[in-house]
Amino acid sequence: MVLQKEITLAPRKRGIHLVTGDIQKELTGLPSKGIINLLIKHTSAALALNENADPDVRSDLASIFDRMVPENAPYYLHTMEGSDDMPAHAKSVLVGTSLTIPVTGGRLNLGMWQGIYLCEFRDYGGPRKIVVTVIGE
Repeated sequence: MVLQKEITLAPRKRGIHLVTGDIQKELTGLPSKGIINLLIKHTSAALALNENADPDVRSDLASIFDRMVPENAPYYLHTMEGSDDMPAHAKSVLVGTSLTIPVTGGRLNLGMWQGIYLCEFRDYGGPRKIVVTVIGE
């Protein structure tokens, strides 16, 4: 079986946002075993798996990314869409635009402390579209 659908996440401010629940509520009828691929259709946001227990992890990650890829750097050529745009593209490349997660028993087989994050790198990124592809039996 192969299923595919597109879901839309509500707009969020810049930051690292736990969206496991938002994604799971859109996933009905998962197979007993298989894989799911999530692809974010944007170049200034990313998807990541990381610890979901301590919210300080989200703040620390956002701070790390901002230090690694600062805004208003004098060497950016792509600046027409605002000071947060080129850094958002670079951060998206660093984090990645897709995740592949195993499905077991009709559920995402995540580790105890793992959650799915939307990494929103723009101040006003807007709604974010994710293509969900499920392969399983």
